[in-house]
Amino acid sequence: MEHVPPPAEELALLDRELAQLDARRAQLLTRRAWLVAALRPTAPDAPRWSTPPLGHGWAPAQPWGAVPKAAKPSTPRSAQNVLLTLGGLLLTVAAVAFTLVSWGSMGIGGRAAVLALVTAAALAAPALLLRRKLAATAEALAALALVLTLLDAYAIHAVATPDADGLTFTAIASAVLAALWTAYGLALGTLHLPLPAAVFFVQWPLLLGAGAAGAPALVVGWALLATAVLDGAIVLWGKGLGVRVTAGIGLAVTGSAALLTGLGESLTADGPLGAVLPGLLLLTAAAAALAGAWRAPGGYARLGGAVAGLAAVAAAGGVLRAAVPGAWHVPAYLLCGLALLSVVRVRVPRAAGRGVLLASGAVVAGALVWALPGVAAVLLGPVQLVAGVWAGAPDGFRGALGEAMAWPEQAAAPLALAVVAGGLGAAYRWWSTLVRLVAPLAAPGVKARDAAGAGALALGWGAVLLAAATLGVPYPVAVALETVLVAGLLTVAVLGAGRGAGMAGAGSGAAGAGTGVPGAGSGSGAGPGGAAGGPEPYAGTAGAGAGPGGATGRRGPSAVAVTALVLAVGGAVSLGLLSLAAEGATYAVLGALVVLFAGAALRTRPVAERAVLAVAAVVWGTALTGCVAGSLGLAPHEAAPLLLVVPAVTVLLGARLRNHPVALPVELAGGLGALAAIGLAVPRAPFLALVLALCGVLAAGAAVRPERRPVAGYLAAVLFVTATWVRLAASEVSAPEAYTLPVTVPALVIGVLRRRKDPEASSWTAYGPGLAATLLPSLAVAWGDPDWQRPLLLGVAALVITLLGAKYRVQAPLLLGGAVLALVTLHELAPYVVQVAGALPRWLPPALAGMLLLAVGATYEQRLRDARRLKDVLGRMR
Repeated sequence: MEHVPPPAEELALLDRELAQLDARRAQLLTRRAWLVAALRPTAPDAPRWSTPPLGHGWAPAQPWGAVPKAAKPSTPRSAQNVLLTLGGLLLTVAAVAFTLVSWGSMGIGGRAAVLALVTAAALAAPALLLRRKLAATAEALAALALVLTLLDAYAIHAVATPDADGLTFTAIASAVLAALWTAYGLALGTLHLPLPAAVFFVQWPLLLGAGAAGAPALVVGWALLATAVLDGAIVLWGKGLGVRVTAGIGLAVTGSAALLTGLGESLTADGPLGAVLPGLLLLTAAAAALAGAWRAPGGYARLGGAVAGLAAVAAAGGVLRAAVPGAWHVPAYLLCGLALLSVVRVRVPRAAGRGVLLASGAVVAGALVWALPGVAAVLLGPVQLVAGVWAGAPDGFRGALGEAMAWPEQAAAPLALAVVAGGLGAAYRWWSTLVRLVAPLAAPGVKARDAAGAGALALGWGAVLLAAATLGVPYPVAVALETVLVAGLLTVAVLGAGRGAGMAGAGSGAAGAGTGVPGAGSGSGAGPGGAAGGPEPYAGTAGAGAGPGGATGRRGPSAVAVTALVLAVGGAVSLGLLSLAAEGATYAVLGALVVLFAGAALRTRPVAERAVLAVAAVVWGTALTGCVAGSLGLAPHEAAPLLLVVPAVTVLLGARLRNHPVALPVELAGGLGALAAIGLAVPRAPFLALVLALCGVLAAGAAVRPERRPVAGYLAAVLFVTATWVRLAASEVSAPEAYTLPVTVPALVIGVLRRRKDPEASSWTAYGPGLAATLLPSLAVAWGDPDWQRPLLLGVAALVITLLGAKYRVQAPLLLGGAVLALVTLHELAPYVVQVAGALPRWLPPALAGMLLLAVGATYEQRLRDARRLKDVLGRMR
């Protein structure tokens, strides 16, 4: 039997074969390029070609001459085009000059004869040239003939009909020229210029005729629409790229102008009857666009469908807009936009139907953009209450939001949001039915379903908030309503996250036994995502079932759950700001938020969502603690120690959670509360020392755990030392050694015992805190001490410590003692250095600095090696 390798081995074999083929192809291409260059004619003095270099298998390695770069010759065709273009331009300039300058020196007969003769010759010459296969020359003369016909029209108007209206004459002349050049282009089919010129002239007769007749704007719109329809027909059935491109540009310009004219007339109509005629224009434009989209290919059909949908919405919505008050204008258009969704029940081409659906989506998006500023005002309006905390409950919900928004004009905005939210919610609920409905036009996937659910949730939440603001509900009702909304959102987030994290293989997809949305994995169990008997393009191929998840294995939280979590956090922030108007409301709201977010953190399963909820609960707890301090009448620095209650709780909670992934975010959130407490205590040094010491205690408590010790241990040492310095500075102590030495001696004893027990322990952990506790405060005092005793004693102590560190090869005493000794020496020598510097010439210090730089630069490599050796020596110390 023939051996069939495993798939992995066969794939490796195929990869090797393909690599060899690529290498061989590269060799052949290189050889071919060399041969082509070798055979190319070169100048007599050009370097001669030698054999190619070694490595190609053709010849031994020899010197290889440079490839000469031959000048790119200009092709006869391009030179001919340049000459013909220049000749045509010169003849055109001559004709214009003759018409404008020399026209008056001839009689009427001579003028007519000259123009007729020249124009006839220019029109007849291309036919003769085409017979001789001189197409480029014929094109140049055709361009000249085009200019001459324009000059003929100008001359006729200036001499024969000087009293005729300019717009009327131009309209007639455009129609005549369009007919002339259409016939000419059809007669001489090989020329590229006449038919696009005819299309250009077609754009003007109706428009200029309506303008000459003084027609109203609506008639001008009809003229533009008729021209656009003609352009569309030319685009669909015209021959030649130039004809279609010219007609397409005209279609875009005239069609847009017609739609804008109809829209403007519809928006300015006095009543429903006045909006009927503009609506009729817009509906006709919609029908024409849809008819064009029916026959247009691909993207053009989609664009035509979108234009048709928008024009239909503008037509029907304009009539409804004129019949309702100003606040309901946008909902009127929204209803018309939603009515476009009925296109799924109509047999239209797929691309055109998608365009209509895009138009519906654009109308819905515009309505949402109109309504969202009100939602933003509801969420951000309570920020103004920060300036007057607990000033008293405002008069209604609107009083807490300020007067920046004209709420009566937003009366219909909640309805718009609610309608769109209801539609998205229905789509999310009955997704399989929606898939069957839109199957002829689109193929929505699982992500689209999740997006629909998330959008329904967000818009429904915004609709409720905006409705409360527009109705002007009392302040307590608004607070209670927002609290209930936050609780509901947290419930959705918890349930959605738990369902998404624990569901395996549930989905509405192409890999299920039922029928659903393509792209989901196989799984067990059936759900609303896939129903048997759906349309053929969405039929599943393999698997055991379909459900709402749509993934193989464990999934993360759904889009609905994530959206609910984001909305809950944002709504909680707005609710907390809103509650600042009254003291009782603040305590009730913050307490409820702590309970809600903590409970949600306990019930949710995904780590990221649980961390967000837990951190939010810590933040609300910190804010609640600050409110307690405010109720007690404490000054900011007096309230600082009270704010450390929540960080202490987070440290205990972190010890309880141990290595749980949520433990670190919770402790970091508590650390933010500690930073806030330190910031409040900065104006009063005694309170700052107390807060720093308490923070050191919390850090030391966290350092008890091995996983936090590397960071929390150093942080605790820094906080304790800093608290000591601040306390000494606040007490105006001039001899800090009396307070630091009692700490240094036992700390060093503990360090020695630690090193005996664990010789690998770092000297910074064993000796660093004890030495720094005395050396650094003494150094700070010594720099401001005018006497000599303290610097002398500190210098001697630093020298002894440095020598001990060098003798026993201990890093912390060596570096700390050496740094303190250097700074003390610098402090003592500074006055003498200043005196010497004042006595030296001004040029000497720069000269010495330059010499030093030169010396260091000359021995840079040696200094670098010395620095590396020093680094290695220090690195070997503990």
